Amino acid sequence: MIGKISGRVDWKGSDSVLIDVRGVGYIVHVNDRTLAALPPVGEACALFTDLLVREDLLQLFGFPTMLEKEWHKLLMTVQGVGAKASMAILGALGAEGVARAITLGDARAVQAAPGVGPKLAQRVILELKAKAPAVMARGVSLAGTAELDEVIEPLPAAKPARAAPKAAEGAKRAAQSADALSALLNLGYGQGDAAQAVATAAGEAPEAEAPALIRAALKLLAPR
Repeated sequence: MIGKISGRVDWKGSDSVLIDVRGVGYIVHVNDRTLAALPPVGEACALFTDLLVREDLLQLFGFPTMLEKEWHKLLMTVQGVGAKASMAILGALGAEGVARAITLGDARAVQAAPGVGPKLAQRVILELKAKAPAVMARGVSLAGTAELDEVIEPLPAAKPARAAPKAAEGAKRAAQSADALSALLNLGYGQGDAAQAVATAAGEAPEAEAPALIRAALKLLAPR
């Protein structure tokens, strides 16, 4: 199993990139968000990968964080969701957006992904809503972006590799939400209720740090 690719970007397509790893080129399929965040051709990059194996096909799918990779694998467990649909959903919403949409039961958000109809979006919500809080709780350990290997040196004409801003920002938000969720669980709140409150708070204040999310979530959980 190939779990990570670290090398230089040799070529970019509409939904895939060619990454040179010490002279061997790997075609890695990525979603729109990941493609936009990758550095220019000639610069170094790193992606976590998932290998899809079929009788007549081997495909690598790339993700900036382990959190996004885990969501990809989880989305693929839903009947009717293949790799293409999963990548479309993650490309439209990002890992954090997927977690929030599923936790809140927001099928319309999932349906915003290209090629995903209302029935499939509803199925994603129904089949994954109970599993979303567990993934959110692991957000801190999974949110880190893939790091470059030390042996990879930039090409003479290439600029130093840049961190993917969208991926880094999403990882930070996921970590804040995970910290807030962990705090609420430690306070004795149920995982489902706590996850929904954190997701709502994060949706209303995307830039909020964990303490602010905790306060907002506690207000939502307070008896009326």
